[in-house]
Amino acid sequence: MRRISAADLLELLGSMRFAISLLMFICVASIIGTVLAQNQPMNIYIDQFGPFWVDVFDRFTIWSIYNNWWFLLIMSFLVVSTTICVVRNAPKMLKDSGSFREYVRGTSLRAFPHRVEVKNANSCAQNADHVQQWLRSNGYKYKVRHDDDGSLMVAAKKGSANRLGYIFGHVAIVVICIGGLMDSELPIKLQMWLGGKTPITDNMLISEVPPEGRLSLANPSFRANMLVPEGARTATAVVSADDGVLVQPMPFVLELKRFLIEYYSTGMPSSFKSEVRITDPESGESFDRLIEVNEPLRYKGVTVYQSGFDDGGSTLELAAYPLKGARSEAFAISGKVGERTTFATDDQGSEVSVNFTELRIINVEDLSSGEPQPKAMIEHVAAVTGSAAGAKNENLKNVGPSVHYQLTGNDGQSREYANYMLPIELDGFPVFLVGMRVSPNDGFRYVRIPADENHSMDEFMRLRAALTDPELVNQAALRFVERNGNTEQSSLLHKAAQNALWAFANEGFNGLVKRVPEAEREKILSFTVPMIQLSLLELRELLREQAGESAVIYEGEQGLRAQEWVQLSVLALANLPEYPAPVMLNLRSFDHVQASVFQVSRSPGMYIVYTGSLFLVIGVFTMFYVRDRRIWVWIRNDGSPGTSMMAAMTSQRRNLDFNREFDHFKQSFQRLSA
Repeated sequence: MRRISAADLLELLGSMRFAISLLMFICVASIIGTVLAQNQPMNIYIDQFGPFWVDVFDRFTIWSIYNNWWFLLIMSFLVVSTTICVVRNAPKMLKDSGSFREYVRGTSLRAFPHRVEVKNANSCAQNADHVQQWLRSNGYKYKVRHDDDGSLMVAAKKGSANRLGYIFGHVAIVVICIGGLMDSELPIKLQMWLGGKTPITDNMLISEVPPEGRLSLANPSFRANMLVPEGARTATAVVSADDGVLVQPMPFVLELKRFLIEYYSTGMPSSFKSEVRITDPESGESFDRLIEVNEPLRYKGVTVYQSGFDDGGSTLELAAYPLKGARSEAFAISGKVGERTTFATDDQGSEVSVNFTELRIINVEDLSSGEPQPKAMIEHVAAVTGSAAGAKNENLKNVGPSVHYQLTGNDGQSREYANYMLPIELDGFPVFLVGMRVSPNDGFRYVRIPADENHSMDEFMRLRAALTDPELVNQAALRFVERNGNTEQSSLLHKAAQNALWAFANEGFNGLVKRVPEAEREKILSFTVPMIQLSLLELRELLREQAGESAVIYEGEQGLRAQEWVQLSVLALANLPEYPAPVMLNLRSFDHVQASVFQVSRSPGMYIVYTGSLFLVIGVFTMFYVRDRRIWVWIRNDGSPGTSMMAAMTSQRRNLDFNREFDHFKQSFQRLSA
């Protein structure tokens, strides 16, 4: 078996077939990168393709196809292949384009398909003068070769710059690929592979990041993100790398003086911009600038784009309502967005940890379905860029602030919650919406807590706590029997009401029918649910009497509202067993701190790509619109009176235009000979 030599490898890398194969792979990868949204959260891809195909596709990293190793490797090979091709062929093309090929033998002109022969009585010198004059008038350059037998050959050419088109086209591919590689993640990857840089995966302060987690200030190319709260200043950004981040220092200090945001009438953001102050640490000079969407800041080779907005660490005051035990009074807790708080939930010292992830002061929701879903940041940004600006929906309504948080119990289980600060009127009655989801792939499931006459959930929580008190449940069941029972079945009805309240309080509707055959469950519920509702009416009245509050009127329009409150309370209590949290947090007040999200980049390859694009335009224009033509005219004295002339014309592209030009040349040559 013959060993592959260096010459064979060089021949392969510089071959046209190898370059075309690489281009095919790049085209396929580009199609995938165009069709499939890049750099999205993994849960979006799992929801779209399923776990199996996500695991298969993840092996090829198609979620970030333009920055994965195999795409960068193909691009590098394409640069090498095209460079070898240019180095090998450009000198030959340049030499050939400058040559007149006057060494062609006159007799070989008879082999050309486009030729013409004439005779006349002029001398060779006279015919040569006439031919040269015609060539000059038609833009041809020529060279004359005199032979020993007295004949001469006039070799002319026009459009030799056509060969430069091929050279410019190939050089353009090399230049564009080099520019793309410079602006890709390749410089960062090389520093990780060869420079000992390691992404940081643990939470730590910027000042605590070790040297291997920091990039150089002279880093030639990067694309990073910077979150700056109002009134804060920073000179660092973070670059996403693998499963962590690297710290990228900036050649300036950026301070966010004020964040400005405007909204449409629907509550969607219409524009947002940042008033910043830039300070040069070397000279100490400062200047103010306004950064907004599509109007970035460029300074010292770094471009700062306004990419979004976020919370900058708002402080929160919340009321925590216990959902276990007989305690109903809320206790106050404080928190800060982006930070974790731990507090005790009961007298036994059980603790939970809450991480406040987001505060949204404006929530524009479509209430037609009755289940609002908090919108992602990308939807707000889309509204600013125009995709949602013209949307008109009468169901859209601003329902006020909401807080998002994660609760982690002693068992280590963590879930995400979203609670609205103010009651929202749904189906004609104000309710507090408290949502929960186990996974980011799921939508929020809401419990509707009816608001009391003071626009709070205090009375509902008092009712929930009362269901854990055996004495209060017993008294409510007795009152229910007194109002609705009879003397013969009073004891049985009292026992049934008491047991139904206990089962309902612990497990909701499932507690009423879990031991009942499925065929009889509907019948049991049709009897027990009204009994529970009437018993809760009595329990509510009992609690109001103990608190010294006025009795609820159950007549007229006011009575309908009171009955609706109890009905909604029944549904909320039935859903509470599926709300796995020891407390329910209700936002009472907040001090909102806005933060601006910037994307900062240093892209030296951008200008290289622009240069390559210019070369590509020149190359394509030259190849398609500059046609090379060559003419040879052999003038000789064949021994008879006069002179014989034979002319031939050729071109690389013998199309209809060339045929018309040859016909014109043939007619002119024949007239010239006359």
